[in-house]
Amino acid sequence: MDNLAYQELPRVERIEGKTYLMSPRPRGKHNRAAFNIAHIFENYLKDKTCMAFGDGTDVFLDDKNWYIPDAMIVCNRSIIKDDGIHGAPGLVVEVLSPSTSKNDRGAKMRHYAAAGVKEYWLVTPQQKLVEVYYNVDGHFEINETYAIYEDWELREMSDEERAAAKTEIPVSLYDDFSVSLEDVFWNVDAFQ
Repeated sequence: MDNLAYQELPRVERIEGKTYLMSPRPRGKHNRAAFNIAHIFENYLKDKTCMAFGDGTDVFLDDKNWYIPDAMIVCNRSIIKDDGIHGAPGLVVEVLSPSTSKNDRGAKMRHYAAAGVKEYWLVTPQQKLVEVYYNVDGHFEINETYAIYEDWELREMSDEERAAAKTEIPVSLYDDFSVSLEDVFWNVDAFQ
């Protein structure tokens, strides 16, 4: 299409002063998981102080680091500006893709922690896995890993292992908020 009014501007992130061009559109499973999480957050946070944001909202941590997380919760409304979030959200979700995983687990994770993000989720839709990290003195430490197991995997587990498999992710920002793994990965298998 030659009409510039209909062309999308490229999405970019800035990591340690270097600009990275993001893929224009995430793959189906990635997009479904990110949408589900943002939707779950939005439904719970209705009429509360904190706000949910989905993919497409920039987070400006400093001049050298700004990102576009897949979902987030922002409780400090003073950092919400027209062009994005200027400061640390309370919770950030990154849905992993082969092309972004290194940065999501590396530099971005370090900068989110140093900026004061309290909770960080890494989501792997292909394995239906969520890793939850909590901020401890400016760095993230893994709190728990949550996974949906296949029937054959459950059959191979002992009774104790099956009982220990957690299906609800507590959100540390609220005492009464937890997210079902089934809801996070609802309909991701529609994309084969």
